[in-house]
Amino acid sequence: MTVAFFAIFFLSLLFSFVLTRYVRDFASRRGWVAAPSQERHLHASPLPRLGGVAIFVSFSLSMVAAAVMASYIPHLHSAFSLKTLLTILVPASLVFLLGVYDDLYNVGPYVKFAVQALAASMLFMGGLRILNIPVLFGKHQLPWFVGLAFTILWVLAITNAFNLIDGLDGLAAGSALFSTLVAFVVALLNGYPLVTVMSIALAGAILGFLRYNFNPATIFLGDSGSLFIGFLLSALALAGAQKAPTIVAVAIPVVSFGLPILETSLSILRRLISGRPVFAADREHIHHKLLQHGLTHRQVVIVLYAVSAVFALLSLFLLWPTGSSLGLVLAVLGIGVWIGVQRLGYLELGELSRVAQRTFEQRQIVINNLAIRRATEELKAARDCEQIRRVLQAAFSSNDFDGFDVRFKLFAGESQPLFAVEPGAQPRRGELSFHWGKTRESRSLEGLAFWTLSLDLVNSSNRRRGALMVHRLYSQRDLQFDINLLTSAFPVALADALDRALQHTVQVIPRAGQDDVGFVAAQAG
Repeated sequence: MTVAFFAIFFLSLLFSFVLTRYVRDFASRRGWVAAPSQERHLHASPLPRLGGVAIFVSFSLSMVAAAVMASYIPHLHSAFSLKTLLTILVPASLVFLLGVYDDLYNVGPYVKFAVQALAASMLFMGGLRILNIPVLFGKHQLPWFVGLAFTILWVLAITNAFNLIDGLDGLAAGSALFSTLVAFVVALLNGYPLVTVMSIALAGAILGFLRYNFNPATIFLGDSGSLFIGFLLSALALAGAQKAPTIVAVAIPVVSFGLPILETSLSILRRLISGRPVFAADREHIHHKLLQHGLTHRQVVIVLYAVSAVFALLSLFLLWPTGSSLGLVLAVLGIGVWIGVQRLGYLELGELSRVAQRTFEQRQIVINNLAIRRATEELKAARDCEQIRRVLQAAFSSNDFDGFDVRFKLFAGESQPLFAVEPGAQPRRGELSFHWGKTRESRSLEGLAFWTLSLDLVNSSNRRRGALMVHRLYSQRDLQFDINLLTSAFPVALADALDRALQHTVQVIPRAGQDDVGFVAAQAG
């Protein structure tokens, strides 16, 4: 049996090595090439995209050779199910033809999903299906329509995951090679010869193709290759799951497909957070981010090969599942993925982290917001400048601003309050103002780095009374405050309070030792 497996592998490798070169030259002569027409394209010259043709033909020829070998090898013949083979190959051929058509003429995402869903349904009807999901539903078997939905979702996810990472020379094919080797080892150890033969044949076809696809590539995998490989691997995982133990059937395929699953999850999450279409192409995939960090194309591919190899090795630990091994694998995966994603520097994930942080700090935000809401209500009852000062000082003393200035002017017929003048103050004619600072440093902002939010004070009669300027020193500390509260009802309430205060002559005498608030008077008119 072992000799037969190696014979199939080397035969597929030879077929692929020869056919890839032939397909490359034929496609180039016919002009079936992909030009670098979009910003996300990383190649400099037009290259053929039909590498999947060589992989598909090589795999198919090697499976014919395996069928011939099975007639001479009793152990292989007894387990070589022609029905199961056709159940996988027929829909896989349909997906391959879809990829060829897309490489030549371009197909929309919804048409791709429809054809892939049809192919997944064919697998389901052939007996390759998801029967239960122990993590979610225990040992209960799913109704057929639920199993069909999960089967289609699995096939769509894995098929398009390998298509999504096909952005650098050799990346998708190399990552698929590691996953294929895991499928081979799992099937071999669990005694499923058909999956063993198919996975080793696919590994040989991919390896022969990589000779021409590794950087600098002379031919691309194309959708014909990435969709075919992704679909075939998803089908082999379903086929192997029919006999494998629960943890092997569920966890090993997911972990071994770690890189494409991670890429797909990040892409969907990024686009949902940023409000962009889920199917829109961009230059923010994992390999793009590594390129932005200064790595060359070849270095990025090697790094991601290493990541794929780690996922593959961790998945093989689950062949002998115990509580400690499962926990160790999950811990290593979780920590590694978290650290790696953080180092990539996605802006969307940084924003998600900010939202999470604000959720933990929501109590302080509520306290600060309530202070402004309470001040708005109290200003509606304020009758003099001293009351206004106390309300504003109470509102801003507990939030994240460091100081404020209120500047207002007198209209004709209004009485001028008598204010104490700050030493060195030079107010403008017709303008009154007062200033407050939370700390001694913020009482005088000279020489300090700060930013200011200026709000026009427009009263209920739509007349501009003055301006409120709130100051904040630059800091790494987030602003725990809903700024909309300052820009809505609060300025109107303050302007109306000033209207009422300036209708009467009020004498304000500063309290002894009070050095944080000062009032400035200017000659009206």
